Amino acid sequence: MKITAVVLTKNEEKNIRRCLKSVDFCEEVIVIDDYSTDKTLEKIQNPKSQIPNKPKIQIFKRKLNGDFAEQRNFGMSKASNDWILFLDADEEISLDLKKEIISQLSVARNEIEAFYIKRRDFFWEKELKYGEVRHIRLIGLIRLIRKDSGKWQGNVHEVYFTSKASGVLEGFLNHYPHPTLKDFLNKINLYSDLRANELYKKGKKTNVFQILIWPFGKFIYSYFIKLGFLDGPVGFVYSFMMSFHSFLVRTKLYMLYQQHHK
Repeated sequence: MKITAVVLTKNEEKNIRRCLKSVDFCEEVIVIDDYSTDKTLEKIQNPKSQIPNKPKIQIFKRKLNGDFAEQRNFGMSKASNDWILFLDADEEISLDLKKEIISQLSVARNEIEAFYIKRRDFFWEKELKYGEVRHIRLIGLIRLIRKDSGKWQGNVHEVYFTSKASGVLEGFLNHYPHPTLKDFLNKINLYSDLRANELYKKGKKTNVFQILIWPFGKFIYSYFIKLGFLDGPVGFVYSFMMSFHSFLVRTKLYMLYQQHHK
């Protein structure tokens, strides 16, 4: 069964080669780039990044416009194979997962239209197993789908919705976000902008009480109830930063209402 890999990029010069190397088993590779301003495209086009004995990597430039779901749906529309594997540029397919995908798709399974893939996050060179990332590590998220079996929905935390039967793969998708604190802060600022705008468009509201209490509650939930403390110092930093993200989302949502409802 032939597979198309769809990779989303935006200023990922540090990660893109590792990502592309991990999809060397796919017959087609499509990159959807949100007009990177670093050396991401240069590295993709460099012969060292090309996958041996595979078609040339196809690059489509497309503005994100705050909508990750439509970016993935656009990538799906460009794929020419029946099965599509979705990755972000800071992710890679592990060797075990690669073997499992090949094995699963080599068997005719007409009832399965999508697969959940478990993801493990590496933060400052340490694998996180608890806290914020625990659910995705244990349950996974749909990333391997049969073309047109459903649709991506959600501007920021996009999800693939399908009415078809889904399977679960045991191999891991490796995720390497936030290599530095500066990168982490930049991502939090970006994603909180997108999330606040998404909530505003849905008519959601917030108040000063939520702005102050919600982030604190999220930290308690992630660090203590979800056992983030078992990941050591990096677990504390990760839980704190994600609670700060919640603070920014609600603060920015509050500011949007102040700007548009004076």
